[in-house]
Amino acid sequence: MVSVLTFWRALLRETGLKGASKTRSADTAAPTREEHPVEQSATVPVPSPAPVGGAPTEPLSLPEERGESSAAEASTARTRVAEADGAPTPAPTAGMRAASLERTLRSLVERLGTEHPDTITARNNLATKYAQMGRRQAAVQQFELALAEAVEVFGDEHPRTEIIRENLAWAYEDAGRPADASGQWELLLRERERQFGPSDEDTVEARMRLAVCYRRSGRLDAAVAHYERAIEDVSSTERREELRLGLSAAQNMSGRYDEAITQLRMVLAGRRRRMGKGHLDTLTVHHRLGRAYTQAGRPDEAVEVLRDAYRVALNSSGDPEVRRLTLRLRRDLAGAYNAAGRHREAKALL
Repeated sequence: MVSVLTFWRALLRETGLKGASKTRSADTAAPTREEHPVEQSATVPVPSPAPVGGAPTEPLSLPEERGESSAAEASTARTRVAEADGAPTPAPTAGMRAASLERTLRSLVERLGTEHPDTITARNNLATKYAQMGRRQAAVQQFELALAEAVEVFGDEHPRTEIIRENLAWAYEDAGRPADASGQWELLLRERERQFGPSDEDTVEARMRLAVCYRRSGRLDAAVAHYERAIEDVSSTERREELRLGLSAAQNMSGRYDEAITQLRMVLAGRRRRMGKGHLDTLTVHHRLGRAYTQAGRPDEAVEVLRDAYRVALNSSGDPEVRRLTLRLRRDLAGAYNAAGRHREAKALL
């Protein structure tokens, strides 16, 4: 890891933004991470934001606009009166929160216009709330508008523009538009690589997401190239394993089965050392390795690997997730037995 400040820590210095720890699997089926609300002036109170993809992160946040802050103060006053009267105070719902953000945005557009920094912030925050509620198309639409306005006002390389661009990339992924998302990740990767170098954690993050989007949109050779480069640059063992899993998926999709098997074997060995052979994450990779042998047309090796994984899973089946995986292992082991011509053993499992 290079010694230079990471992307978000640089934003902390320039704009007062809070850094976020972004840890996502390179091979998750669909992103679930929540977007970063953009942060604004330190003179406005900062709300407690909720996390996007998936993801389990503390996002960057931009404080709410003054109009909404005033509404919040009025709400607090009403709460005090309600408490004095002994009446219960209802918690605001996601819909109520979205409606408040919509009113704030309309007010700012009317008073300041669409390209005022406060309006851009409000639009980004509304899009973030839409994404958190699962209103994917509405989120994409608002992020696209916010990005176009940010580019016009701040320029392509401004930290606020980059935050909104990343939010839009995640929103495209959530909406099942990996090709559109890849266009945004390409720009983010190029800028982060220029500023902070290839080994910075945020540069690696952008490269990983670009590889995922390339894989999901069928650009498999490009995906493989970026996975391989990210594996060289990443410093974390866990992240390297995630990248190897993504790489193996891209290689498998492109028919490079032997290369995919090599990556899976490395991940399996690492997880056995760190987690033990009966851990769910270890067994999941063990299962994938067996299936990779089946897809490669190597049924005898598939039988050996799947049988070993099945036996380990049977001895570790206290976890409900392990029990479900055990059923899938049993099914795939029977298929491998059939592929190897060992029909009696396959029948005994079915």
